[in-house]
Amino acid sequence: MNCSCDKRYLIVLVVALLFCTGTSLPSLHAAMSPKEILKQADEARGNAEGVEWQIDIESVEGGRQQQRTIKVTARDFNSLAEFLAPPNVKGQKLLMLDRNMWFAKPGLSKAVPISPRQKLMGGAANGDIASTNYAGDYKIVQTSEDVANNEPCYLFELNAVDNRATYDRIKYWISKERLVGVKAEFYTVSGKMFKTATFEYKNSITIDGKPREFISKMVITSAIVKEDVTTMNYRKVAIRKVSDSIFNLNLLTR
Repeated sequence: MNCSCDKRYLIVLVVALLFCTGTSLPSLHAAMSPKEILKQADEARGNAEGVEWQIDIESVEGGRQQQRTIKVTARDFNSLAEFLAPPNVKGQKLLMLDRNMWFAKPGLSKAVPISPRQKLMGGAANGDIASTNYAGDYKIVQTSEDVANNEPCYLFELNAVDNRATYDRIKYWISKERLVGVKAEFYTVSGKMFKTATFEYKNSITIDGKPREFISKMVITSAIVKEDVTTMNYRKVAIRKVSDSIFNLNLLTR
């Protein structure tokens, strides 16, 4: 038997042994800590050095339909959301700065502090449109493995570090292969699930010279009324240099 045949034989033998013993092949990202995996998933949902996107939100709640179009500019943990449509909300702004949030609109002389947990529209909270910082806003209380949307996933159970986080508790499924969040369940402090979300990543950005999947769709479904669904479509995604003035609270109402 020649050398090439020997190599092929060994490969077949190893694979056969793995199947026989029930042992799985090691994960591509097995060397990463849970915190590092969570940070990678955050990048795909807006936590980058400078990125801009537009969100088209459609919600059905109690049979009532609503729409919003919002432009979001983000850098690391900070983000500015500017409402573009419909006309009755055009010009409104939400600023997330150091895990605090403010609301401003034409005619207000001063921005108003608000909570990221406050309802925005349908099933979406104010914090849902900001850049995601699960790695900083939550502590990992348990990790396991599961399957979601037909993908092998890491399953993280997260608890908020304080009440400035958008949710008290989250179960978060992160694709093992792609390191992006594919599903989430949101819970109250008492442990009651009140909504779920699924995520798609058909957009792309470049980080450190490497292409990276970026969120294209988030679908939020009420756990109480299954017909209440909020869909957030992300488009016009672009990496850009973001000035400090974007996040200047004193300039928010000018």
